[in-house]
Amino acid sequence: MDPFDELLRGVRADGAGLGRVEVDGARVAQGLTLYAVASGEIRVLDQVARAGDMVVTRGELAVKGRASAISGTYDVMGAKAQRLAQALPEVLVAPGSDECAAFYGAVDGGPQVVADRLLDWLMTCALKEWFDREHGAGWLAALGDEVVGAALKAMHAEPGKAWTLALLAEQAQVSRTTLATRFARLVGVAPLKYLTEWRMALAADLLAEGQTVAAVARRVGYADPFGFSAAFKRVRGISPGQYRIRGEVVSHTTLTTVT
Repeated sequence: MDPFDELLRGVRADGAGLGRVEVDGARVAQGLTLYAVASGEIRVLDQVARAGDMVVTRGELAVKGRASAISGTYDVMGAKAQRLAQALPEVLVAPGSDECAAFYGAVDGGPQVVADRLLDWLMTCALKEWFDREHGAGWLAALGDEVVGAALKAMHAEPGKAWTLALLAEQAQVSRTTLATRFARLVGVAPLKYLTEWRMALAADLLAEGQTVAAVARRVGYADPFGFSAAFKRVRGISPGQYRIRGEVVSHTTLTTVT
């Protein structure tokens, strides 16, 4: 699966409070927040968004201006999506397309699930529109590279495969040296280090779902659970067994609170 598609799957609204807001002066955006500007102007850091534009902020940022907008804030679900979302800038502005703007008037009323899916659609519009123009940094920029992008997509499509630098270079149709140099320059780490970190993010989500350590080890390419456990603790700072128990405790607490 394309890592950009994985980001969009992980960034999914669930009671994100989509609604119309009036920005008059300054307000603070927290988390991953989208503003679809209906009228007026919004300023975040050095970025300016006007009517029709969409703004996505990450972290805790001051949003200033005078504008009417549609807004909602996400929980970024799971280790995979959190890792991928880190490549997004603190703030991005995407010129709205007619296709996206057509949904601005559909916010009012209706059940929460409809509002959530509308926010998902607007976020997808914003990220794809921005990505097509900017390509971002890290793996976002690397996706647009014909060499590194091929290696990234191969690793994400089959994370459990016994990848070597030679096999990844074959996917990219370049030499191992070319791939290693180009990958490190665009992504910031070596290909196999990226693969290990990605596998551990995937493993964290599988463990949180309640899968056994042995099953998760096989899913992410480790025949030996002990080797997997050592790699997981080195990357995540906690053993997979402890991580799994912590996930079960959180799930039980949430269920108890809801019921």
